[in-house]
Amino acid sequence: MRDHYYDKLLNIKTGGIQQGFNKSFHYHRYEPTPFSALEILIDQYEIKSSDRIVDFGCGKGRLNFFINYLYDATVVGVEMNEVLYDEAMNNRTNYLKKSKTNTDKIEFHCCYAQEYEIKPEDNRFYFFNPFSIQVFNTIVNNILVSLETTSREVELLLYYPSEDYIYFLENQTFFELKKEVILPGLYEHNSNERFLIYSLSFV
Repeated sequence: MRDHYYDKLLNIKTGGIQQGFNKSFHYHRYEPTPFSALEILIDQYEIKSSDRIVDFGCGKGRLNFFINYLYDATVVGVEMNEVLYDEAMNNRTNYLKKSKTNTDKIEFHCCYAQEYEIKPEDNRFYFFNPFSIQVFNTIVNNILVSLETTSREVELLLYYPSEDYIYFLENQTFFELKKEVILPGLYEHNSNERFLIYSLSFV
């Protein structure tokens, strides 16, 4: 019900689950974060208009439009699947017809996640378990390299976090767990129904 409400409000179409599987076992099929979960996240996590959020495995762009609509933050979607990327771009066109946001604040890239060039302004990175730990490791390392060039605070937002992601961050990086946001009514039956926010500051 919430998904239909927000899709209509934002003039987008982001429902459905990707049929079939990607050719590479490193990439998981598309499934959007429920709007109901995003509502809980933003109630407990601060986002500013100055933030630049990168969603790896963005699919049709649900998170991007939701965050931009509420906070006017810059949002970047990275999607390797050309069909999903095209749908995200169509959603962007329809969203901009209704929204007054600056077109520069919503961008999508059709490429493998590890090939996305981390920008100095990128400071929030979102992952809904989109790919294997090997790909995740590469992306985190790309973020760390960017911090050596441009010092800043960055945060990783993990929804439905895998144990592999958690182990890597807590044992092989300097990222520290900043916050856990559980989804009431769901977490009690499935401990993966939560967000974990990891923070690292090079200032």
